[in-house]
Amino acid sequence: MSQMKHIDNIPSTPGKFKMEKSPYNRLRLHSSLAKLTFWSFVFLGLIFVFFFRSPSSSSPESLTADPSRRSLRTSSYGGPDWEKRIKASAKVRSRNGMSVLVTGAAGFVGTHVSAALKRRGDGVLGLDNFNDYYDQSLKRARQALLERSGVYIVEGDINDVALLKKLFDIVQFTHVMHLAAQAGVRYAMENPSSYVHSNIAGLVSVLEVCKSVNPQPAIVWASSSSVYGLNTKVPFSEKDRTDNPASLYAATKKAGEEIAHTYNHIYGLSLTGLRFFTVYGPWGRPDMAYFFFTKDILKGKAIQIFEAANHGTVARDFTYIDDIVKGCLAALDTAEKSTGSGGKKKGPAQLRVYNLGNTSPVPVSDLVSILERLLKVKAKRTIMKLPRNGDVQFTHANISLAQRELGYKPTTDLQTGLKKFVRWYLSYYGNGKKSSQ
Repeated sequence: MSQMKHIDNIPSTPGKFKMEKSPYNRLRLHSSLAKLTFWSFVFLGLIFVFFFRSPSSSSPESLTADPSRRSLRTSSYGGPDWEKRIKASAKVRSRNGMSVLVTGAAGFVGTHVSAALKRRGDGVLGLDNFNDYYDQSLKRARQALLERSGVYIVEGDINDVALLKKLFDIVQFTHVMHLAAQAGVRYAMENPSSYVHSNIAGLVSVLEVCKSVNPQPAIVWASSSSVYGLNTKVPFSEKDRTDNPASLYAATKKAGEEIAHTYNHIYGLSLTGLRFFTVYGPWGRPDMAYFFFTKDILKGKAIQIFEAANHGTVARDFTYIDDIVKGCLAALDTAEKSTGSGGKKKGPAQLRVYNLGNTSPVPVSDLVSILERLLKVKAKRTIMKLPRNGDVQFTHANISLAQRELGYKPTTDLQTGLKKFVRWYLSYYGNGKKSSQ
């Protein structure tokens, strides 16, 4: 508005014009104000419709029909029995243990982190919306696995602020492990709004609740190696620029890092972002290459192996799930307390970001060769050019900062990690006879 006033006060002929004496300029100012007011309401209306439309306002039929809103289904909750289960799950059973809310607990990383926290005596409560981005039965199987170890998963969505507030009313969480997100690089071309709902609006919902509770929890959350985008300098360091994303997924994760900085600066939230590098292992995600390569090799289907321009190698810094879990727990253990109270910052708060990778990039073609040996089946390879769908040619993590500050040290090479994955896959799916979507 001050800019508009400044512009309107510039005379067309210097020294011969005074705005307050010109009805034309008063009219022009009123017109500008009217336009500004109109477009402000339009913009706010769009934000309201896109971000804050309540999932409860839509019928189940409309939610099913609209895939962009499928991540916003929240089941009913409440009652003394429900609260009792929450308290039992979140109860700390070790000396100096923490009480952790794990979002995305039925996901790949969420399941392993929740189980590891519970094993060492921390209180753990899961939250997951069980959306249908990939096979829901796999998520339910992970849920059953956690329930056997005493971890209860509340079925609900991170955009349901009322639910989040209710959980904090029941349990005074010391930490939040925020892993809920819309994953996948290529799917963003099919359903972009789901990434905005989960990775941006969902993150804001979690941070809004965390900054308002007292005491505020420390927050560790999942960023991604995808933020490095089209960078060509390797290995990727936390000091490198991250302003050239190659996919919408990467852009939403980069936006998440900026949002985290804002909530740390204004509200004193202690925030640690973890940039995961191509996580793999048992109970993994079916949309990841190692997973669907295994499925297709066993079924005798051809698999597509991408190569970059001029027959360039496509490689990934594959990181085994157990190493990632160690990094997550180390981030939680070293997280300092948030400094805000009642939504107001009382002092400087911790703000960190770390690479969690393996530091040993492996060509995707070598990954396939390892799977062939483990499965004892020859893959039908089809070489394709790397499409412009968000995939990048290579990833390579510099983990020196995480080594120094978290004591992070990956120990599992790809051969060993894939052997463990294949053993799980054959046990769970039965040599490919059981359907894996």
